[in-house]
Amino acid sequence: MAQTLRGRRLMGEINVVPYIDVMLVLLIIFMITAPLLTQGVKVALPKAGAEPLEAQQLKPLVLSIDRQGRLYLNIGGDPRAAIDAQTVATRAAAALRGNPERAVLVKADAAIAYGRVVEAMVILQQAGAKQVGLVTEPLTQPPPRSG
Repeated sequence: MAQTLRGRRLMGEINVVPYIDVMLVLLIIFMITAPLLTQGVKVALPKAGAEPLEAQQLKPLVLSIDRQGRLYLNIGGDPRAAIDAQTVATRAAAALRGNPERAVLVKADAAIAYGRVVEAMVILQQAGAKQVGLVTEPLTQPPPRSG
């Protein structure tokens, strides 16, 4: 019995193959679910050469306006369900009461009338938004410089 113990050596290596398998499975899961996590309404944003905003810790309050002029808010319910102006004002006021410095953005379809965008911005300002920003798509080419 003493000889059998001497003939065996302890293995000092870690078998990493199972860990690699688990990591690959997790990678595939995250690659599939990441695009599904983005919520919101499909809006054809106008293109502009604006500088991107710096990231904040708190998720911004985003009011979306689709091509038909319907309003959607990303907080306080289903973000894909159209709501009326009074509901937008109530939910936005509740969100801004907790944090008045929260970023407030309007994401409007490029084909929507300018007046509808202004109405949405007024609703947000009446709800307590100090500043309201507009979401745009970045330009594919830099704008020409006037010289």
